[in-house]
Amino acid sequence: MTRRKIIIDTDPGQDDAFALLLALGSPDELEVVGVTAVHGNVPLARTTINAQMVIELAGRADIPVYPGCPRPMVKPGFTAEYVHGPSGLDGCELPPPSAPLGDRHGVDFIIDTVMAAAPGEISVCTLGPMTNLAVAMIKEPAIIPRLAEVVFMGGGFFEGGNTTPAAEFNIYVDPHAAHVVLASGAPVTMVPIDLTYKAVMTPEWLRRLRAVGKRTAVEAAGMAEFYQDYGNKKFGTDSYPLHDPCVIGYLLRPDLFQGRKCHVEVEIHSPVTSGMTVVDWWNVTKKPANCLVLRDLDNPPFYELMLERIARLP
Repeated sequence: MTRRKIIIDTDPGQDDAFALLLALGSPDELEVVGVTAVHGNVPLARTTINAQMVIELAGRADIPVYPGCPRPMVKPGFTAEYVHGPSGLDGCELPPPSAPLGDRHGVDFIIDTVMAAAPGEISVCTLGPMTNLAVAMIKEPAIIPRLAEVVFMGGGFFEGGNTTPAAEFNIYVDPHAAHVVLASGAPVTMVPIDLTYKAVMTPEWLRRLRAVGKRTAVEAAGMAEFYQDYGNKKFGTDSYPLHDPCVIGYLLRPDLFQGRKCHVEVEIHSPVTSGMTVVDWWNVTKKPANCLVLRDLDNPPFYELMLERIARLP
């Protein structure tokens, strides 16, 4: 497998933290060239610090974090402390970051990095609202044909939404940004909640993670346990999905995932269905496909992969 250069755009969030750890535990396959923070699960000031703390937990303080957009492109902001706790990373105890922030705005980092690289060299993985990437595309459209791929966690179709009956959180928070990215013409892969709801972590897996004994694994287990508690109350089950690591899992093991190319549009007008991802799964409209939409994964080997890679970290 060719080593892939990626920018991770994130709003940590416990599940974002797992995505970061999975990527950082996979240096043979992925080179994380930078991390951009965005508003989302918690406000930007907090997501920026959280990204720094998780990166330092993994022993990679050399990777800079670039703070990006503090609010959606058009609509008012909306956060999810009700899921992730006031810090966004409740369940762990991490010291304040020691490394300095990156030297520019996250949007400019995306533009500069993509323009400086060879065409098709940089992939962008968005784990939260897509504001940073959308603004970068608007500010410098020349990045669009140079992107290798955009892989985003967000949206839903057969499962509906998890924030409103129609909309998944990341798209609901900034539907206009998602609209820009999906209409851009860039190669896009969608990791919707239809897939991520199948990426369930079990109590047994959490016990195995904590039993690794290393600091990163122990702190990650604490995050997961806090996050799982919300899921237990919502779904009445002791197994709850980690959404965002599926983006990194797809990059590492695409053979574990199944989907199809579809035309996808984002509803940006209706107050009732704002943020809905309209996936033409059955090609009813005959519009050209603009997105690879993932729907299924082989869950046991995905979690074995995540355990093995987090166990590599200090």
